[in-house]
Amino acid sequence: MSTTNTGDARELAVDFHGDEPLISGDMSFHDITELVSGHTEKRTPLGWLAAFAVANIGLLILVTSIAYLFWNGTGVWGLNNPVGWGFAIVNFVFWVGIGHAGTLISAILFLFRQQWRTAINRSAEAMTIFAVICALVFPGIHVGRVWAAYWMLPIPNQMEMWPQFKSPLLWDVFAVSVYFTVSLVFWYVGMIPDLATLRDRATKGLRQKVLGFFSMGWTGANRHWRNYEKAYLLLAALATPLVLSVHSVVSFDFAVSVVPGWHTTIFPPYFVAGAIFSGFAMVVTLLVIARRIYKIENIITIGHLEKMNIIILLTGTMVGFAYITEFFMAWYSGVEYEQYAFLNRATGPYAWAYWTMMSCNLLFPQFFWIKKLRRSIPFMFVASIIVNIGMWFERFVITVTSLHRDYLPSSWDYYSPTIIDVLTLIGSFGLFFTLFLLFLRFLPMVAMAEIKAVKPEADPHFYDHSGDGQASGTPSLTSSHSE
Repeated sequence: MSTTNTGDARELAVDFHGDEPLISGDMSFHDITELVSGHTEKRTPLGWLAAFAVANIGLLILVTSIAYLFWNGTGVWGLNNPVGWGFAIVNFVFWVGIGHAGTLISAILFLFRQQWRTAINRSAEAMTIFAVICALVFPGIHVGRVWAAYWMLPIPNQMEMWPQFKSPLLWDVFAVSVYFTVSLVFWYVGMIPDLATLRDRATKGLRQKVLGFFSMGWTGANRHWRNYEKAYLLLAALATPLVLSVHSVVSFDFAVSVVPGWHTTIFPPYFVAGAIFSGFAMVVTLLVIARRIYKIENIITIGHLEKMNIIILLTGTMVGFAYITEFFMAWYSGVEYEQYAFLNRATGPYAWAYWTMMSCNLLFPQFFWIKKLRRSIPFMFVASIIVNIGMWFERFVITVTSLHRDYLPSSWDYYSPTIIDVLTLIGSFGLFFTLFLLFLRFLPMVAMAEIKAVKPEADPHFYDHSGDGQASGTPSLTSSHSE
């Protein structure tokens, strides 16, 4: 077990990175293994059972709402003649956006060698998988004749009927499905070394067999590490363009139309920035709670949360700039329909939703310029929730306000969601938290192997900065056992 001999050795560990230590509390490799693995091995806490019960109630609400929808049809939603897209599309775009932070943290930050990602990437990746599952629910149920949903896929058939490949709705099917598949494989491959650790610690036969199956015979041999690192790098390179492309394709649902307020080239980068913005906010919401309950403040430190808040500030500013640019483009275009669409957003019947969006997404994140607030747990928790409320309203404003007033005033109408709309939205959160709680209970929420790799002791020249790898007279940490 690694131990610290002197205070000088602790200073050496900090100075080795030249920055705030990524792992605080003088934790050894063995300490990290015990802390992370212990939560998956001990008896199920009552607090987890209570949270799981609440999440299951939400999941039951979702199942009941969908069953009611299937039995009665989409007329149970608040859709009307001009507003053919309502909560279903709003929620779909919202959940796809939530699913962007995990792959960005894992893939793009990995390629840029940002070591601070290692403490948060596993939970963020899990969040990505579960958010995309929630997103995929809505395209499946909003098509009306759900028993014919298989026509969304290009399945060879005797009638030679094919999906309309020119439709961006079909592009969604391919983009989100590929993104989900790659993200799932990426998440699983990154877990293999940790699953092997849990397998070796397992005492029960069934648990050991299940973990043994999913760890794929991992022994930690040099050949295994070489193949693992190549596969992880290739998957990161494959996932990186998907982070940028998926929400760009989702934005094409709107941008390729001729509807005023939708037909604009700023949508792809604007949607991507918004997705990262909302995704990081959700990661902060989840990890602020999880790190406290699971007592892993030394692994997910204030420094990690502060860096995520800086990204929230950056992407929030980009989103705010996009809002302002949209208004400028509408004015500069000279197209009266476009100008009216944006004036209607700010002053029309849905002005309350528009200004809620502006306040939550543009104004509130600017408080993160203040370092004290960036590092304040209560403030960042509240801010992250406000950001996601604002991002949901952004999707609502884009979808509804551009449709509810058509070219003909005689077809104008006001869209109001029904109780089934609201319950389906609430139920989708039940599905998300059910899956996330199962992840926290049975899988390591922190990438142990990656955390250990960024500790100063993992560097072969940690004990001697002259470069020969041999111990010298300088104070050092001694390691007698590591896992």
